[in-house]
Amino acid sequence: MPGSSEHSPGTDRSLEPRLGRLAPLLVSLQLADSAFPSGFYTLSHSLEGYAQARAVTPETLPDLLADLLRHGVGPGDATALALAHRAAACGDLDSAVVADRRLFAGKLSREMRQAATRTGRQVLDLSAEVFGVPVITDYLLRVKERQAPGTQAVAAGIVQAAAGVPVDQAVASDLFAFSASFAGAALRLRLTDHRRAQVLLRGAAPVIEETVRAALARNLADLGSTAFASDIMSGRHERAEARLFAS
Repeated sequence: MPGSSEHSPGTDRSLEPRLGRLAPLLVSLQLADSAFPSGFYTLSHSLEGYAQARAVTPETLPDLLADLLRHGVGPGDATALALAHRAAACGDLDSAVVADRRLFAGKLSREMRQAATRTGRQVLDLSAEVFGVPVITDYLLRVKERQAPGTQAVAAGIVQAAAGVPVDQAVASDLFAFSASFAGAALRLRLTDHRRAQVLLRGAAPVIEETVRAALARNLADLGSTAFASDIMSGRHERAEARLFAS
């Protein structure tokens, strides 16, 4: 919990004297901020594919986000993040690699795999500099040596564990970052406006809480997305003649 005097292996203790009990919260806020250059702004998370197929409207946008959280990001990325966080907290990067590989293998479309690894490597590379914790640099080295794919969710789990963010808060902040990125994509695709985008995010809060609880209860064998319509839209998006987003 924030403010606890206990530290996991890999935790950056240098944050504590300067920021005290708010240190983990401030880390998760920084990582979830759209200003953090992870590359999320280049992604629509298959939303552009839905828009191109005319399979989503402003009215159905909240339902699509909820479905992606419950059946795609939740059992996939959020679960991998929780597993990687626990592994990093125990100093067991080998287990984080296993979760990383499984998550990568479960991303059926090429663009989703590329998006996950591109953003993941950016998160690790920048976080190694920002937080200065050895476990982040160690995992980045494994990714560079191609021992692990370096998906965004696993990278986020390792970084937040290293910075002392509790696992439930880490999962929640990453799911919020996904939802905010989805809302930003909807805005650029003219499926919503600035005011309704904030209503969309607030409406997703209970689903995010539900998704966090489910992700924390899963083990490695349960890791895997079941959002097959999203996979289909992503596959179509790869071959679209014009694309605003990378996914």
